Order: sequence, then structure tokens, then C-alpha cells
Amino acid sequence: MNTPLTRRRFFAIAALTAAGAAAPFLLNRNRPAPLPTTGEPVIWKGIALGSGAELRLFGVDRKEAEILVNKVLAEVARLEKIFSLYREDSLINRLNKEGRLNNPPPDFLALLSICRDIHALTDGAFDPTVQVLWNLYADHFRRNPRAETPPSEPDIRRTLKLVGFKHVVFDQKAILFEQKGMGLSLNGIAQGYITDKITALLQQHGIRQALVDMGEIRGFDTDNQRTWNVGIRNPQNEEATLLTIPIQNQAFATSGGYGTVMDEAGKFTHLFDPRTGTATPRYRSVSVMAPTAAVADAFSTAFSIMDEAAIRTAARAKQAKVWLVMPDNRIETLA
Repeated sequence: MNTPLTRRRFFAIAALTAAGAAAPFLLNRNRPAPLPTTGEPVIWKGIALGSGAELRLFGVDRKEAEILVNKVLAEVARLEKIFSLYREDSLINRLNKEGRLNNPPPDFLALLSICRDIHALTDGAFDPTVQVLWNLYADHFRRNPRAETPPSEPDIRRTLKLVGFKHVVFDQKAILFEQKGMGLSLNGIAQGYITDKITALLQQHGIRQALVDMGEIRGFDTDNQRTWNVGIRNPQNEEATLLTIPIQNQAFATSGGYGTVMDEAGKFTHLFDPRTGTATPRYRSVSVMAPTAAVADAFSTAFSIMDEAAIRTAARAKQAKVWLVMPDNRIETLA
């Protein structure tokens, strides 16, 4: 199982066009935030999915926002019980332990269906069954913390026999692994999926404009008036921004190998190639803008190990736009 690791925030909300600053909205009743003025958001900041989270809600007062935030946190907690590898009692951990999960909830099936789609579009570069590779690398560097080489080729070949999303069978009756010893990780897409679910929840409760950041970003405005600016951070300097990108009714996600490394030197990362077992991405970081956060999240993971021609083909299929930070820190933009 993965141990909890702090995920670096590769992107930052750089600014809000057509929106003024607002005081933070806190759930601390001893320090009530002032009511927002017209056009300003109520802002909530906290922790969700093990990292910093933020909501910017427009068109509500503090009391309405507090009710909505509580609903959001309840929804996040419900989904974490399904997808989180950090919770011993989660359904994904039960599946990984037993190799079968009977009567899976609709959200589990929905996310696996998205995974199947992205797996096909990326020719297998996106594959949630890489959990066994994580375990192999984590164990290798735990036993050899100063090692400068990956696990042995025989160990990698043996582990790759347990990698392959085609061996995950799922329907309303059950999710099961066709091979004993397989493991599923949805860390490359679950934050995006949950961001989409929170977006839908807010829209169902009448919110017309909001920015949702649950590890991945999605901004929406029913009236198509508000634009959000997000910044791609410099992998060599977290305080610096390489590029600022406007988004409108879109989601945005970034993956970079330097965010979670397996070894002390930072040579091997959490971005595994499920086809070869290697753990060294092609790019310093990959940012994706797409209509949904689940797609942006999954693409940013898969594109880290794909060549540019393959990235263009997959991105076009989902109307996504891509920014690659190259090894020399140049940015390549792929429409």
C-alpha cells in the first residue's frame, strides 16, 4: 500500500480576472469571516484528499457557503472511503487484498469506465494496475535507500506480469482481478474524478460560478463570463511561475516526477511506464486543460511517458490542450 506522501502543488491559482480579493471563509465560529460584497467569492481553504484544497464560491453568503462546504466535505469523505489507498477500510484496499469486490458502488464502476477509455486512448500508457510497480520500487529503495539503480530486471519482468488493465473485469455484480497478486491504484485519476463530483454537487445546489481545487482544478461559470488564470510552476523553483494560462469552464491538472520520488537522488519517480516498468518520465512536468478534471488528471499522468505525436492524438480525442515542460525547462504547447 502507498504510504502517505505530500504531493507538491505543481500549479497555482495565479489570479482571478473580473474578481476582487476576498477574506478567507473559515469554519471557525470564533472568527467569522465578513460577508462577501457583490462579485466577490466566499473562499474556503482546508485539507481534502491529504493535501490543500480550496473552494471559491460566488453568489452565496457566508451561511449558505458553510452549508455547502459541509456537503462538499461529506462527499469527499464518502469518495475517499472508496478510492483512497491511505485508508485501511477503503474499498480499493479491500479489492487489492482479496482480488474481488462484490456489489461495487456506482462511483467505482464509473471511474473504472473512464480508466478503460483513457487506457485505450493512450495505448496502455495510463494503467491503474501499476500499484505492484509502486510496491516493488518502494520496497527496493526502502531496503537500499542509497541505491542508484532500479530494481533488478528479473524483478521488474516478474512484476510486469501482474500489470495490465485488461485483466480487471468489472460490472454491477463485481470487480475482480484475473491474476492473483494484482493491485489497483487510482491515484492518477481519483482527485480529478472527485473534483468533477464536487463541481456537479455545487451546480446541483444552484451555484453558477465557482472554482474547485481538490488537488486538480476546475472552474465553471454558467454564464460564460468568468475566466480563471492558473500558473504552471517552475520545476526548478517552486516560487516561480513559467507560464500563466487562462481557463474558462475547463479543468486543469499537472503531473511531474519531481513531486514524488522513490529514491534519495530523485532519479526514479512515481510516474511508472506500465509497459516497461521504468520510472523516469520524459518531461519535467505535463499540464493538461480538458473539459473534465478526471480526463485532465489521467492525461497528465499518462502523457508523462508518451511521445509528442501520441500525446497530440489522444489530446484531440478529448479536446484537451497540453503544455510540456521539457528537460531543459522549455515549454512545448500541444493543441
